[in-house]
Amino acid sequence: VQLQASGGGLVQAGGSLRLSCRHSGRTFTRDALAWFRQAPGKEREFVAANSWNGVTTYYADSVKGRFAMSRDNAKSTVYLEMGRLKPEDTAVYYCAAGVGGLGSSHPVQYDQWGQGTQVTVSS
Repeated sequence: VQLQASGGGLVQAGGSLRLSCRHSGRTFTRDALAWFRQAPGKEREFVAANSWNGVTTYYADSVKGRFAMSRDNAKSTVYLEMGRLKPEDTAVYYCAAGVGGLGSSHPVQYDQWGQGTQVTVSS
């Protein structure tokens, strides 16, 4: 499985970005998908997760109401729409995939990880 994340960049506080993660090498519709992020000097933290069937999506409290995760099965791509960005959202964002599952905030549930894309929010 390969996960190719893109869409990061520099944005002012209050702005928006859309991250994309292209999935290949395994049946996309069988995988639960997630986004995690890691800020400098901090541990990797959960952002959002989507169940294998796309029915259920979970969000960290810190992004709920500002971020939206979606998947396009036809393009084997998962997205993270980020709005009302804050400086504390600055981090490297990673997409992850795991076979089956309803979506989880625990990194161990995912066996494949993308390379990460940097998001920087200036104040």
